[in-house]
Amino acid sequence: MNDLMREKILRNLESNSRIDLHDLSVMLGVEEAMVANEVAQMEKEHIICGYTTLINWDNTSKEIVTALIEVKVTPQRGIGFDSIADRISKFPEVTSCYLMSGGFDFAVFIEGKSMKEVARFVFDKLSTLDYILSTATHFVLKKYKDHGVDLYEEKKDERMLVSA
Repeated sequence: MNDLMREKILRNLESNSRIDLHDLSVMLGVEEAMVANEVAQMEKEHIICGYTTLINWDNTSKEIVTALIEVKVTPQRGIGFDSIADRISKFPEVTSCYLMSGGFDFAVFIEGKSMKEVARFVFDKLSTLDYILSTATHFVLKKYKDHGVDLYEEKKDERMLVSA
């Protein structure tokens, strides 16, 4: 299968991971077995890394605190950035970890039940690692868009018009 067809499969799965392979094959005009084999191959090659559900926790009764932590490190000889990222990523609180350019080395996203829990993670777990120079924690106050999906619905003004 060519790269263009692979990209079309990936784009469709990215926007709707629950799409039925039969429906996808009809949309793309190819046989279902061909799509199924290609998806399996891309999973094997670690191009498709998983299937997730995007949840807007603000619309539930569960309180979730999300934070972005800027992390500066001192890479040690023989360890490098990949090893440090692997260590940080193993914490269950960490939802994403990225090597960055600019003023800090890593952007680490975490989730917790409260701001105190997030602070405790930074204080007790992250900052105690030998190679961590400094951290700066930024709490997400409101999500408007996540993974390409608009989460914010503009509230309609339901006030009655008063005329004189």
